[in-house]
Amino acid sequence: MNDDPSSGSPLSPSPSPIHYLANSLRRERERATLSVSELAKRSGLAKSTLSQLEAGNGNPSLETLWALAMTLGIAVSRLIGEARPSVQIIRAGEGNATVSNSGRYAATLLSACPANAMRDIYRIVVQPGEPYVSRAHGIGTIEHVILATGSARIGPEGNAVILRPGDYVSYPADTSHVFEATEADTLAIMMIENT
Repeated sequence: MNDDPSSGSPLSPSPSPIHYLANSLRRERERATLSVSELAKRSGLAKSTLSQLEAGNGNPSLETLWALAMTLGIAVSRLIGEARPSVQIIRAGEGNATVSNSGRYAATLLSACPANAMRDIYRIVVQPGEPYVSRAHGIGTIEHVILATGSARIGPEGNAVILRPGDYVSYPADTSHVFEATEADTLAIMMIENT
């Protein structure tokens, strides 16, 4: 087997990220037996935004994806993760990043949570500026973070800690929590564990 990233891949091209999101969003909304209007209302999004996403148009922010996932009671990966091959390599700089509204926080799903497991793994790249504040996830959710480069203040609001490369922190994410980079291009691996 050739693992040279410059060689051609025998796999057929996968659908675009927005096309995959459109299909996943429609599937999960219908599974929850919600209309577009009801899902928009419950998630605090405009109906037109939701209609656009289901039509395969738009570029949703991380906040939009979290709002939809929380409302549907699913992990974000159920909306943006693709089926996994038996061996998966995601090289640095590859993958489809989802960016926050401010543009300073980008999350790339590295490993989607299989149906029988309750975890997602992301590569996070954050720029200095206002802290990225995440609202509370589902009850019992825990985030695990390993800082790879840079430095950052990470954890529950009011109890965040400074991490440097190689440091690990885990904290309850069922309360609002922050990620504040103190150096450019701060890189971390985050695992979100749902119970």
